[in-house]
Amino acid sequence: MLTATDTVRAHGLVGAALDPIGAGLCLFLAGWLIARPLWEMRLLTLPDFYRRRFDEPTERLSAVLMIPTYFGWIAAQFVALAQLLQLVFDLDPSIGIVLVAIVGMLYTLLGGMWSVTLTDAVQLCVIALGLGLLTATVLAELGEGSVLEGWLRLGRETTEERARLVPTHDARQFVTWVGVVAVGALGNLPGQDLTQRIFASRSATTAMWACHIAGVVYFALGVFTLTLGLSADVLVPGYAQTATMTMLASLFLSPIPAVLFVLAVMSAVLSTIDSAILSPASVLAQNLLSPRLPKVDPLVLNRWSVVSVTIASVITAFIGESAYSLLESAYELGLVSLLVPLLMGIRTVLGGPRAALASMISGTLLWSVHLALGWTSFLSPFVDPLGLRLPVALTSALVGLVVYLGVARREQVRAWAGAADPGA
Repeated sequence: MLTATDTVRAHGLVGAALDPIGAGLCLFLAGWLIARPLWEMRLLTLPDFYRRRFDEPTERLSAVLMIPTYFGWIAAQFVALAQLLQLVFDLDPSIGIVLVAIVGMLYTLLGGMWSVTLTDAVQLCVIALGLGLLTATVLAELGEGSVLEGWLRLGRETTEERARLVPTHDARQFVTWVGVVAVGALGNLPGQDLTQRIFASRSATTAMWACHIAGVVYFALGVFTLTLGLSADVLVPGYAQTATMTMLASLFLSPIPAVLFVLAVMSAVLSTIDSAILSPASVLAQNLLSPRLPKVDPLVLNRWSVVSVTIASVITAFIGESAYSLLESAYELGLVSLLVPLLMGIRTVLGGPRAALASMISGTLLWSVHLALGWTSFLSPFVDPLGLRLPVALTSALVGLVVYLGVARREQVRAWAGAADPGA
């Protein structure tokens, strides 16, 4: 919500590629591709799927790859809310981080999935109300008292370049744009925070339609952030292109609506924190600890996992910006390592454990090498001069798909040879 507004203000509507376009598409794809088959398997965590479809080593590797990706994301939420508390109450950020972590951890511990879903339902209403109020106020400011006139003025004063949603005029920009959309739309599909909602649904039909309806609502709320990003450039063109939404609220909201906006931001962050804490905690307890501690109550393991994930995220927050920014990049791990085995395992009978492991390892290694070398696109020093700018994450996922199919084909040939000649 906050970052998308800044990005659209800086780059125009093309900056909406990751959010809301990519993230919104992810919800539709989840309902179309994975919701029903995953629900029918009656899973508790996503790595359970990799165990059922492939084997236990594949389950463990998927869990190991999945858990750390959440620490930086949770830490970013801790820091964001601590900064808001500093702004409103002049609270020291270090104290704020610990306070936010304790609050988020406690109500996640108390209610588990119920606390996540029920609090999110209330918080979403506050977010929608706060966003709608701020957008209406900003448009009225543009239209000198009329929201409709403000909308029309925004359309007139937004340049064609900034109003372009898809950069079809430039091949390199288009390829980059597709890569960013793919990270948002595909990278989050193999995520415990999304699939835990599917597993907890009343029925397979509920799980499927919940994803589709959520996609519609997500795009609807995304319109507010896009409008605010474009409006800020018209109203205050020379202002720094950071904290755009907070800047608009401070300039144009009276005290009571400003309080509602602060509550909306706090709700957005808290609704992210509880989901993000519960997701890796469930995977840690179910897929890594339970098999090794069979005599310990699973609920106790889950609760201690919630505490452990919270502590790891607080440490990440205190390490600093560079650490959790690096870990946020690891969200692409879902796309490069887990997506191919998930979709191939659900939609085809091709491939076994070797194919899944080979795909995970090859995609992850290729992506990691680029991250370590600081290459912003696939084989940057060699391919960029040719006029191509291939997205690293998407290309790594495609390589993982090729490896999966190659190993699966080899397994198939061996199986055919064994059936034809049992003595071979």
